[in-house]
Amino acid sequence: MAVLASGRGSNFRALAKRCQDETFPAEVACLMTDNRSAGAIEIAAGFGIAWHLVDAGEKRGRLQPGAESEIVARCESARADLILLAGFMRILEDAPGGLLDRFRGRVINVHPSLLPSFKGLHAQRQALEYGVKVAGCSVHFVDASVDGGPIILQSAVPVRDDDDVESLGARILEAEHRAVTRAVELFARGQLRIEGRRVLGT
Repeated sequence: MAVLASGRGSNFRALAKRCQDETFPAEVACLMTDNRSAGAIEIAAGFGIAWHLVDAGEKRGRLQPGAESEIVARCESARADLILLAGFMRILEDAPGGLLDRFRGRVINVHPSLLPSFKGLHAQRQALEYGVKVAGCSVHFVDASVDGGPIILQSAVPVRDDDDVESLGARILEAEHRAVTRAVELFARGQLRIEGRRVLGT
């Protein structure tokens, strides 16, 4: 798989570590990031994983023309069967020749909420402000919508009375590590199939 990340890379680290197990049916071929300060770069170097810095442009949340073509080319060069968005803070559009077109049904994302609740940025803060008693994370296939693709796995995390964004976020992140590695394993073993909005085989 190819991993796209913009930040500290904790999900990337969890996955790279899991891939060291010889019984795990997947491996990370490369990392791509749009952030030259991303912690994921140091993680990739530590695991001996090739990484590439993509000039995604200045516009927040979007890829500049040519950036997605570069990502697609690198994914194809790495012979990736699966693309994982692990904190990649850019929206992908379903355009001909783009990532979602060339890897249709093979791009997944991990999001820190129980979708369809609290899409977009600052999901943990949204959950606390709304007053939910249960938060969590979701791993889903990516489509042209924002955090709206078919859901593969979800993991619930109880909200405590004394939680703040940091404490809740830390527990959700632990759940993300387990969920994303499990979703990758299910995909790699060919157990997942999409029927409408439902993902079967989990």
